[in-house]
Parts: sequence; C-alpha cells; structure tokens
Amino acid sequence: MVDFRKELSDIQFKAVTYMDGPELVIAGAGSGKTRVLTYKIAYLLENGIQPNRILALTFTNKAAKEMKKRIASLVSGEAAYKIQMGTFHSIFAKILRFEIDYNKELLPYMKNFSIYDSDDSENVIKEVIEKMGLDPKKYETVRVASRISTAKNSMITPDQYVFSQMFEHDKDSKLEKIGEIYKKYSIALKMANAMDFDDLLLNTYLLFNGADNVRRKYANHFQYILVDEYQDTNLIQKEILLQLTKDKNMICAVGDDAQSIYAFRGAVIDNILNFAEDFSGAEIIKLEENYRSTQIIVKAANSVIQKNRHQIFKDLFSNNDAGEPITLLRTANDRGESSAIVNTIKQMVCNEKYSYNDFAILYRSNWLSRSLEEELRREFIPYRIYGGTNFYQRKEVKDLLAYFRLVVNPDDEQALRRIINFPTRGIGNTTISRLVDMSAACHKSIWEIISHPNNLYSLQKGTVKKIVDFVRLIKSWQNYESENAYDIAAKICKESGMVDLLAHSSKPEDLDRYDNILQVLASVKDFIEDHKDDEEPSITLEDYIREVALLTDEENDTNMKRECVKLMTVHSSKGLEFPVVFIAGMDDNTFPCRQAYDSSSSYEEERRLFYVALTRAKKKCFLTGACSRFRNGNMQPYEKSPFINDIDKKYLK
Repeated sequence: MVDFRKELSDIQFKAVTYMDGPELVIAGAGSGKTRVLTYKIAYLLENGIQPNRILALTFTNKAAKEMKKRIASLVSGEAAYKIQMGTFHSIFAKILRFEIDYNKELLPYMKNFSIYDSDDSENVIKEVIEKMGLDPKKYETVRVASRISTAKNSMITPDQYVFSQMFEHDKDSKLEKIGEIYKKYSIALKMANAMDFDDLLLNTYLLFNGADNVRRKYANHFQYILVDEYQDTNLIQKEILLQLTKDKNMICAVGDDAQSIYAFRGAVIDNILNFAEDFSGAEIIKLEENYRSTQIIVKAANSVIQKNRHQIFKDLFSNNDAGEPITLLRTANDRGESSAIVNTIKQMVCNEKYSYNDFAILYRSNWLSRSLEEELRREFIPYRIYGGTNFYQRKEVKDLLAYFRLVVNPDDEQALRRIINFPTRGIGNTTISRLVDMSAACHKSIWEIISHPNNLYSLQKGTVKKIVDFVRLIKSWQNYESENAYDIAAKICKESGMVDLLAHSSKPEDLDRYDNILQVLASVKDFIEDHKDDEEPSITLEDYIREVALLTDEENDTNMKRECVKLMTVHSSKGLEFPVVFIAGMDDNTFPCRQAYDSSSSYEEERRLFYVALTRAKKKCFLTGACSRFRNGNMQPYEKSPFINDIDKKYLK
C-alpha cells in the first residue's frame, strides 16, 4: 500500500485524492506534475477502479512509457501495464480499428488501414494538385496541407468545407480550389485505405458524434480519464474529451497555461483557461511550490509571466536556497556573446566544481547555434545538440557545403550527386543513375564525363542541355576561386538558387533554413577574420572547406557523447532542467521573434516561451545578447530584448 499522505505535500495530496468530479490541476514549473499524475493513477487503482478502465492520455509515447514505469514501482506491475495509456493518436487508432467492421458507413476503411505521415500526405496532395492542373507555386503543397490539417482539427469535413469560414478566407486569398483539393485528397486516402494523423482524431470525433451507442460504450467503459499537458490540446481533442465525459464527467486534466508554447502546432490555450466552463463544476487545484529552482529564479520568472493578461493567476514559490541574481551579459557582437558564454563555463568548471553536464545553452532559433558550436570547438569543450542536428550536419548547410566542395574539387562524386538536382533543375534520379553507370564503365569521374557533352549522346537532348548548364554554372565559380572566400561563397549562395528557394518559401522551417544559410556565410566571414594576419594574400574557399571538413570530423569523437554541454532550442528544453542555463540571443526580433509582434496573443505566447526557458534553471541563469550580429551580408544592430525589462530589476545583475 502506498502511504499517500506521507509521500505527498498537502496540496499534492488534495490533487491526488480528489474524486468528486472534473478536476484541473494547474502544475507550475517544477511543482511535481508527473508525480501527481502517477500517484493519482495509483490512488485510483487502490480505490477499486480496474486498470483497463482508466484512460490516460499523453502527448508522447515516451511520456506514457515513463509514467507506466513509475506506476509499476508503486502498485502491481501487471496492473500498471493494463492501464489504457498512450497518445491521443495511438489510443484513438486502436478504437477505430476495433470499430471499423461494425460502422462501415461512418468508417469506410478496412481495419488494416495505413497511417500516413506528413511526407506521405504531402506527396498525395502534390499528386492531386498536379492532376488538377493547378499552379504548384500558387497552391504550395505544404500550405495546402496545413489548411487541410486546420480544417480537420476544426472538425470540418470535405463536404462541410465549402460552407465554412475557411472557404471564405481561401476565396479572399485567391485559393478557392483548396476545398476541392481537400475532397480529392480524402478520396485518394480512402482509395489507399489510409488515414493521416489528423484523420485519427477527426474520424474518432465523427464516429462518436454519428453513433451515440458507440460513444456511450466508451464513455461507460472508461471510468476515469486523465490528460497530461492539457494546455497543449487542440479543439478536436477537447471535443472528444467532452464526448467521452459528458455522462460521468470524471476527468482530471493536468497542465500549466504559463507553459503553453505550441500554438504553431494547433494548441489552443483557451482549452485550459476555460476548463471550468467546459467541464461544469470543475475543481481547480494549483501546485505552486517549485522544487527545482532557487527562490530568485522563481521570483524572476513570476515577474515575467505576470505581465501576461491571458492567464490563470498563480504565485509560484520556492523553499530552496535564495540563490544568486540572474546575470545579464551583453556583448558587442555575436562572436563576443559566444566567447563570453564559453569563458563563463570554463571558469565555473575550473573554480566552482561544476561539470560540463551541468550546463545548457538555450536559444529561440537553431541558427543561433553556429557561433556557439564553433567557440565550443575552439576551446575543446564537448557538447551535444538536443532536439536538433549539429549545425554542419543540417541538410541545407550540407547542401551549400557540397557546392563549395564541388567548386574546390569537381571530382568529389558525393558532392556532385547531392546538388546536381538541387535546387530542382530537371536532372532526375534515372539520369543520375545512368551517369553513375557511365562513370563506373569508363573509370572516369562523373564530372569528367559531363564536362564533355559528346559523352552524353545516349541521353535526351533536353536532359543534355540541363547538364551542360549545370557544368557551366560550376565552372563559372571555379573561375573565381582565387577570389576572397566570402565573395565566392556569397556568389554561390545566390546563383545556385538556394537562397531564393528558401527565402521565398512559406514553410516556417524554411525560414530557419534560410537563416542557417546566412550563418554559413557568417562563418566564412569569421574564418577570414581569424586568418587575416596569415601570410597568405587571400583566404580562399579551398582554405575554408578544409577547415570545415576537420570540424565536422570531430563529431565522430565518442567523447562528445559523454560529459558535455547541452545545446537546444527553448521548445526542445520543455520538461527538462539543468543546474546552469544560458539563454542566448536575448535581442529584440530574435527573442521575441519578429512574428511575435503580429498579435497580442503571439506576443504573450513568446513571453511564455521565455518563462519556460527561465524555469529550466536550477541554480544559476544567464541571459546573453549582442549589440550587433552578422546578417544578410553585413553587421546589423540589435536592441536588447524587451523581455529583460519584464524581470524585476532586483533579480538581475
């Protein structure tokens, strides 16, 4: 038997043992959210609820597995693994597979249906757009996919779409065909006996809405429903929960509105703010003691989040040591910022008995990691990128470096094969395969073959012209190889088409990739600056690519996976904690990002993101920024982040 009274604080005990109706547990940062959820389930089991009649919904499979392990340590392991616990998508997929044979009208699929990921879905949408003869630049696949996803998560079917506000918005945007694409896309999925991730939610909602006997079956079966990270739910997830609980209303949702940072994924903060209205008679219990951080860090975080108007008010506190004020480091430029961070880490390791494992460097966008990584390498400090890829291993960076490598060494086959058709220039995989075969048969490099058009007689004339144009492009840069490395690198960026491809894309991730391309140029500039006192009259692209090759090879060092400094975006850091945290890039239009100024709700979400960053720190927190950064080919001034002014000055030094 678990001694709940002994092992929980008074407020945690209240949250765990409350059984009189719907319950919302507002779990402040570091307040023991997972502990409460785990003990809540153990309490339900000890009070006679069968494990298979408890439904626990999480947002990741990892979270579900971790919770089951914790529950198994409290109660019978067998009981723990019979609990219906998993992500919304995994639980609802099981329900759909079971119900398909009995509800063909509502679920016109076979129970062995496939689940398409985003790449699969986008490929189908792309084919639909092509078959409809629509302009792919106007009807961008990713943009259309996003609209369809929004429709599904708003419970709008293809037949309903043309009567929705979304359709009116499409007409205003001259994209009136999206509704038709949505309908044809849905038909194509059914023809393939497939659902996408959004269908798992939409079809569950439609099943429960269209067959009340099925809804009642599951509503009666699940005696108690628990939801983790409720602030991250979207509209349709909330509606399904209402369908399942409207008879019994036995639900416990756990979350923190102050950590709602996923609006870009469809999360609706109003779900947690309006919980008491959606679930009548709900008890709201606030976990306000932070067990993680020093008192000063907690008070500083409070002073930030209290600036938001759209929130459930709570007063987070800590009984830990008072701790030190948050340190603000602002340097002349981004290289100075990286140097200040790394030097501080070195001093703390040498003088204060910290280890590299104790440090995390957080940033708003991935592009900020480039100069940090280079400085850590320069000082031989091991590090690891979490929730992302090493800067020089990111696709767009490797693509650009492949161009550099090919200019320097045209016989580099891997570089050539990587970029001969990127950006797309009509040299497809079949042609590349034939060139590879010709190279093997002639014992010549592919470059040698394509440099002489007479070798390409077996290919179609149109294909030969495209290859000749590609060769001419590469040779045009080789003619300038004696130029300054930065000038030729900038020329390649522009003339290859990579900059235009990414800069004019509507994909949010492509904006990050564009920023990463600019960071490559900044690294070339830094390389030239570092070698300006060398005897060489001009630092060439060949000099740069040799250094970069050595830097990327270091990533294979197994020591890098041992004790190391952690680098990650703030989004990736959610749920984690570190003794010492650096929040880099604390500049206006960086953190908060430019898009934050589009609306008050966007700005408040960005402030919540900063709150999440602050509350990752246990003992010490540093905020760093730069007065200027190398962007778009030159040094640009940056103002201090307004979020710094949100912190009560008595908590800053």
